[in-house]
Amino acid sequence: MSKAEKQAMAIGAQERGIDPKLLELLVCPVTKTTLDYDAVNNELISRTAKLAYPIRDGIPIMLPEEARAIEG
Repeated sequence: MSKAEKQAMAIGAQERGIDPKLLELLVCPVTKTTLDYDAVNNELISRTAKLAYPIRDGIPIMLPEEARAIEG
């Protein structure tokens, strides 16, 4: 991910009330890889695990059993 992409992701996260620093620190609990922020669905996406972790009241729910499966 480029620096510009990371900045855009951080700006989108900040607008939705998610701390950009928290977004940088969080990893997928299944694969330990980085997550992408989906502002439309208010989720953190693990492309490697093909899981979308919900964000409820500004708090990422990082439990695999709470995540929904995604395609691609």
